[in-house]
Amino acid sequence: MKNVMVLGAGAMGSLFGARLALAGNDVVLVDVWREYVEAINRAGLRFDAVDGTHTVPLRAAQAADLPDDVRPDPLIVFTKTLHTEGALASVRRCIGPETWLLTLQNGLGNTDVAAQFVPPERVMVGVTNYPSDLRGPGSVASHGSGYVRIAGLGGDDGAPQQAIAALLRDAGFDCVLDRGVERAIWEKVAFNAALNSLAAVTRLTVGGVGSTPAGHNLARRIVGEVCAVARVRGIAVDEAATWASVERAFAEHGNHQPAMLQDVLAGRKTEIESINGAVVRAASEAGVAVPVTETLCQLVRMIQ
Repeated sequence: MKNVMVLGAGAMGSLFGARLALAGNDVVLVDVWREYVEAINRAGLRFDAVDGTHTVPLRAAQAADLPDDVRPDPLIVFTKTLHTEGALASVRRCIGPETWLLTLQNGLGNTDVAAQFVPPERVMVGVTNYPSDLRGPGSVASHGSGYVRIAGLGGDDGAPQQAIAALLRDAGFDCVLDRGVERAIWEKVAFNAALNSLAAVTRLTVGGVGSTPAGHNLARRIVGEVCAVARVRGIAVDEAATWASVERAFAEHGNHQPAMLQDVLAGRKTEIESINGAVVRAASEAGVAVPVTETLCQLVRMIQ
């Protein structure tokens, strides 16, 4: 059993927290949304999964209410990139000398912030594409397949990294250590830049975006643009495989509302700057044109 802290109990954080708790780990979900925290502590986390609906007994807390003696290992970060520094600062007193930090956040730039709070050799970075949707305070749903790809910040895959990968596998996640995780991160950025921004602008589900020729074609162009930027930066992304993952999402995750759409509907600030925005900035530095990616970025900025 591990003492796991999940920082950011949104759709993805709640999914991982639920599965890790069901696997027998001591899990605490940390979030700023008091109503959500209170709902979990009152009645458990309702987890609607492929194998049925579970009521998961686990702890939830706002950072200020955490006991000083909590020492997570690992600490898994799922906050939006724009909140990473503040969120980690709020739990700094809980980070011990043995704490490993794993960021599975969307977008680019998360590891630079993580390395300010734990030594770089105890930072792990990764990507996941499991679908997850919040259904209200204390309720999350996840239907469909996915994967988790992780590695040490320097691409390391020693015993501690192996142990964290095994922890996630034991919780039912398809998790592997991947020394090419930077490639996987850029492929996930291409995936998100297409589906998240298009869903946010059109207010369509993943299936809705893919159901029309226009949505299909725009998504394809965004994937191509992002992959072109990655290749210029020396990252050997697999554009065909990335596009195949988008098509698989159209087919398998049709009713899923991407996080950016959920944020738009709730009136929250989105992660557009760490996804499409980060690609646009990298493209400018590399001298690569990304007109569709940039247009969607500007539209989401207008909306929020």
